[in-house]
Amino acid sequence: MSTTMETARLLPGAPVAERILAEVAEDVVALRATGVTPALATVLVGDDAASARYIGIKQRQAAEVGFASPHVRLPASASQADLHAVLTDLNADRGVHGVLVQHPVPGGLDFDRALQVLDPDKDVDGMHPVNVGRLALGLPGPVPCTPAGVEALLAFHGVPVSGREVVVLGRGATLGRPLAMVLAQKRPTANAAVTVVHTGVADWPRYTRRAEILVAAAGVPGIVRPEHVRPGAVVVGGGVRYAGRRLLPDVDPACERVAGAITPRVGGVGPVTVAMLFRNAVRAARSAVA
Repeated sequence: MSTTMETARLLPGAPVAERILAEVAEDVVALRATGVTPALATVLVGDDAASARYIGIKQRQAAEVGFASPHVRLPASASQADLHAVLTDLNADRGVHGVLVQHPVPGGLDFDRALQVLDPDKDVDGMHPVNVGRLALGLPGPVPCTPAGVEALLAFHGVPVSGREVVVLGRGATLGRPLAMVLAQKRPTANAAVTVVHTGVADWPRYTRRAEILVAAAGVPGIVRPEHVRPGAVVVGGGVRYAGRRLLPDVDPACERVAGAITPRVGGVGPVTVAMLFRNAVRAARSAVA
């Protein structure tokens, strides 16, 4: 008798990102044919090596899909006014269609205040208060990249969402809360019954164990273990922390033995998040020249 233990079907993000970026590249070709080169500007404050590495990845991706990628680097000693001045200039630059401020910024600066200076229509992260309000009301606008990436990943892999019970573990502003709004909206790739729970709830596993789709978004390494997962459920690892260059996901690898489908430890939601950044940017470029 075989003793081989079945493991969950993997839901990789790379093929999802490739499809989205191919669509973005087609849009860029069409815009360039009209004399418009989409431009995604990046802003980096300070000398954090990880942040500089992330900016480099996004600049290389911009080149691959045909974007211009102007970059502004401010010293760690930059003031809040310095950062606001850069964003005001980028707002006024009609040749720049999207702006990304790399987070985190040095301790003396307020990222949220800076974000509110940015033109909401150039906010490719979809995190400006105006854009979060648009999402809440179901109005057009850039959607936060990781929540949009989770929806796209599930749709690409044929995971039905409509009418199913989704539990999001985590209430953060960049993933947990906006994801609940994304997956509750009335469209074929969403339309779910969504519950948001967090580690401040004493018996949070009571909620996760009933989920048909569980999204880990707590940012607590290994918090989701096999006993927290309903057998056969779809598990999406959205929350991570870094220890140096080492990625520490929310989902314990042993959950593969319980879940029916699961995102891989590396290469799950992350690549799709980056692709969504460029989808937001190319849409901003189209809107600016419409």
